[in-house]
Amino acid sequence: MTKPQPLPLFPHRHLLGIKGLSPIDIELLLDRADDAVAISRQSEKKTTSLRGRTQINLFYEASTRTQASFELAGKRLGADVMNMSVASSSVKKGETLIDTAMTLNAMRPDILIIRHASAGAAALLAQKVDCAVVNAGDGAHEHPTQALLDALTIRRALGRIGGLTVAICGDVLHSRVARSNIILLNALGARVRVVAPSTLLPSGIRDMSVEVYNTMKEGLEGADVVMMLRLQRERMAGAFVPSVREYFRYWGLDAEKLKHAKEGALVMHPGPMNRGVEIASEIADGPQSVIQDQVEMGVAVRMAVMEALLDPRRTEAGDAA
Repeated sequence: MTKPQPLPLFPHRHLLGIKGLSPIDIELLLDRADDAVAISRQSEKKTTSLRGRTQINLFYEASTRTQASFELAGKRLGADVMNMSVASSSVKKGETLIDTAMTLNAMRPDILIIRHASAGAAALLAQKVDCAVVNAGDGAHEHPTQALLDALTIRRALGRIGGLTVAICGDVLHSRVARSNIILLNALGARVRVVAPSTLLPSGIRDMSVEVYNTMKEGLEGADVVMMLRLQRERMAGAFVPSVREYFRYWGLDAEKLKHAKEGALVMHPGPMNRGVEIASEIADGPQSVIQDQVEMGVAVRMAVMEALLDPRRTEAGDAA
């Protein structure tokens, strides 16, 4: 029996964003994640690939889904996982991110997962520590593992990403998920649309190789995938939408608007959902929804990313990329 060939070595020391990854890098992580899905569906889910390694989850912003997903991924790989509670730490006493980085670095972790409200926080941390760093969301900048899990969900459901039309709808202005997805989908050859009111579109959005639409009817026409975004009211300093009711009327995904997309189009949402605001419950729970699949793929992608960054071949090769 032929022994399966190991996957190629991931050439990056950190995962700070999708920007900077080649299509080959992205496909490598998706292929690794496919293997991790199989592991997660076994009755015996624990492996030993990261046994003896230490993972610290450093979340400056509240998160249930992402933090739980990273924790579960680490434990399934056999790592020792520590969740750092920022609310009860010395950060609340005025400790800076650099102070925290130096303190954690002295504990010699192997990988740090960080979520922070400021764009660039993950990149700053990566400059100050000796271990691998994964960006779990930095401000409105990037959320690379979310884009990867979305891509894995699409690829497993439709068999490909290249050539598909994906409509990203809603609060694009405040969304790191949208930014990472736009970069990834373009890299893999998808046709990307953004659909939003003008108040929720960032300046320069047309420079990101996307088609821009201001109505759901036009934006969803013939789309293979409809990706809804959460209305991030906590990041809004002014009146970006007239009211939640009006927002849902024009921009929320319901059965009538979904008819404009291709028959059987996938419906996605990164969560947490505001039902009746971005998406109607009957669509979120309907046959075209792959929202629960996204949750499952999240664990697999995070397993894949951590395995790739902590591949023992990297140490053997003295890789410092």
